[in-house]
Amino acid sequence: MDTRTGRPTRRERALVPVLVFLTAVVAVISSLGAPMIPTIAAVDHVSLSEAQWSLTVTMLVGAVATPVLGRLGDGPSRRTATLTAAAVVVLGSVLAALPLGFGWLITGRALQGVGVGLTSLTIATARDSLPAERSRSAVALLSITTVAGVGLGYPITGLIAQSFGFHAGFWFGAAISAVALVLAALVLPSTEGRERRPLDAPGAVLLGLALVGLLMVLSEGESWGWASTRLWTVSALSLLLLAGWIRHELRTAHPLVDLRSLANPVVLTADVAGLVAGVGMYLLMSLVIRYVQTPVSTGYGLGASVVVAGLALLPFSVFSLLTSKVVPVLARRTSPAAVLPVGCAVSLGSVLFFLFARGSLWELLVVMAIAGLGVGCTFAVMPGLIVGAVPAGEVGSAVGFNQLLRTVGYSTGSALCGAVLQAHTAPGRALPADSGYRDAALIGCAVWVVIGLATIVLPRLTAAAAARRGVRVDEELMVEESIADGVAGESDVPVLRAGAER
Repeated sequence: MDTRTGRPTRRERALVPVLVFLTAVVAVISSLGAPMIPTIAAVDHVSLSEAQWSLTVTMLVGAVATPVLGRLGDGPSRRTATLTAAAVVVLGSVLAALPLGFGWLITGRALQGVGVGLTSLTIATARDSLPAERSRSAVALLSITTVAGVGLGYPITGLIAQSFGFHAGFWFGAAISAVALVLAALVLPSTEGRERRPLDAPGAVLLGLALVGLLMVLSEGESWGWASTRLWTVSALSLLLLAGWIRHELRTAHPLVDLRSLANPVVLTADVAGLVAGVGMYLLMSLVIRYVQTPVSTGYGLGASVVVAGLALLPFSVFSLLTSKVVPVLARRTSPAAVLPVGCAVSLGSVLFFLFARGSLWELLVVMAIAGLGVGCTFAVMPGLIVGAVPAGEVGSAVGFNQLLRTVGYSTGSALCGAVLQAHTAPGRALPADSGYRDAALIGCAVWVVIGLATIVLPRLTAAAAARRGVRVDEELMVEESIADGVAGESDVPVLRAGAER
């Protein structure tokens, strides 16, 4: 603060725009491979399921990097961790842009995945560096930006890829990530005074190996054979590693993720919603991108270019941004606790629309507009719920875990799309039958039904369990306080803690 005038300095005024820009860049880059999957498959002479890894590997690495960066964000190394991760993204963008072959492209995309973890750092920075009234709107905006940025970058990168080759799209990613790195270095505040905690390296390794195994099973199940010994062996080992990670996190003094926070009904609901909603979101987006580019000779596709495929997702970004205005109104006119299930219901409507009406471009634009409203409403409230429900020293880790679950959901949705469509691809053919899109859409409907019910049932089940233990947890009060302004702030923490203590 400027002590002479009492007004924010220029650097402080630039903080929120820079954080939003950094978050948007990460969202754009993390999904950069999606509209170019068919092009990558053709240029590098790989199958569509293999090319799908240009998207899946980014999400996979992001799932591991997110809790690590989130934990670092709770200590004095937040600024250093943010700048280092941004620099890794620049390096990965350059490697993906160079015409070195499919292997180097995947390596670059993996390095770009480190940037996915930056979202939890930007949210923690906004929460700690801004007054409560400003941090509320900033955190909500950052959460929506992670969704909106996915679609905003598609038309631009698609146009660049079509005009100059798909490697040029990654050069664009390198340029904007370099700009974001410079801006972040100029405005990010120091965090040297915060308490230092040891990083749970064994936990990060266990989690990473478990996630790699589970996503390999989902992505390669069709080629390995769903009944093969290799698939079931990898599945069993991955589940054992995941169980070992949970046991380790509950026993270690400084866990990578404080899993005990899941006893809070607000945190549990937000985390489960983030995981499953991530699956539904990326499943639909991957389906639309591939459907738009499928040649009309197959009998069902639109035969459009990668640019048109990117434009088809633009309504998703526009309408998800509009939810920053819709969510507060919805919370006031109905019930704040209804925001999550309403968002899931709207998202379900978008998949149903795709299931029955996908024969023309305008129908797919409507699909993505509805999806933007639904996903935007769902994701807008999650970080605020968590920020208001955990101690200040755990914000980075807790938000990071929620982002991890979202990223796992993104990876699973991407891999699930590839697996379902590959299962409907006849031997010797490059493209799936239209029934693959139908079955994938039905899976998407089931996903949104499950998560919609979970957002209604989980808070009440958790509160009932706490009541049986003699602990009063007023989940309605928690949810209403957290969502009332779209996101919780500092002033909510005492209320939530008091509810838990009673």
